[in-house]
Amino acid sequence: MSFPELPQPEPGQVLLLCTRAEGGRQGRGGPLDEIGGRREGDVLVVGDGVRLRPVEDGRWHCLRGGDVPALVHPGGGPVAVLADIPAAYGGGLLLVDLAATPGRGVRVPPARLGEILAALLDGTLAFDHLVRDMDVYGTYQGDGGRPAFPTPTAPPHRPLPALPSGQLLVRTCFDDEEGWRALLDELGGADEDGWVGADLDPDDIDVDHYPLTASVVDDRAFEGLLPGQVPALVPPGEENPRLAVLADARTFAEPGRPLTVVDLYDCPGRIAVLPCRMVGSMACNLEIANMDFHEFVAVEGTQPWWQGR
Repeated sequence: MSFPELPQPEPGQVLLLCTRAEGGRQGRGGPLDEIGGRREGDVLVVGDGVRLRPVEDGRWHCLRGGDVPALVHPGGGPVAVLADIPAAYGGGLLLVDLAATPGRGVRVPPARLGEILAALLDGTLAFDHLVRDMDVYGTYQGDGGRPAFPTPTAPPHRPLPALPSGQLLVRTCFDDEEGWRALLDELGGADEDGWVGADLDPDDIDVDHYPLTASVVDDRAFEGLLPGQVPALVPPGEENPRLAVLADARTFAEPGRPLTVVDLYDCPGRIAVLPCRMVGSMACNLEIANMDFHEFVAVEGTQPWWQGR
């Protein structure tokens, strides 16, 4: 799947992308109505004079937050706003970082959009502040509880190549070769094509600990890769994965070989940290829409439902 380049906003404008098309026309209502503001020609003015450039075109139907930076001209502003499918179901509008760590996202209530954008544009609020102060739902200053494992906001230290397509297990720590081999063994071993979990006999699968199926990326080019960098590195495709899995320093230092799972759909760059034996079940439940990403994000001070299983 490929998308055309997005329109270039005028200086001071912020792109507002409606990525939910219905019957060939962009869906309206819901969060777009809650934004409020006033129309001035092709521009929607909200809050204290923040100017939004609406883009309502079916060519960008189902565009992911991580895909946006590659479609925006340099200088297209520090942030874009997506009114996507999760927003239509009450998840809040998605702000996509275009400057500090392009591709990561944070949800905001539509009624607060003007206020938050104004603070981002005048520099009194940085995107890192949004990430550090989001709840388990990925909402800035939301009331869903503080994540037990906050999403890292350290600045990226170098350009990175694109990741392969498909669901991925990416090694980001290269300090423990024996631990890496043990992790792959625990996940069922990698086959000749570099996949874990691809050749398991269905009769041997423990449904309570469903195996992770993923293409293994074992490349030092991704050493130190941060969760917020992942969404923009995953190429768009017909089979957009909902998550990517990182084997990072925590994986080789803590019991249970915990893996860092990166959200690529609802709130790009948000993380959940789970024992490796639970990650396959998470991927399966997200794929069949049986559970949502936030249900796997451990809440500070609360025992996760999967602990002890």
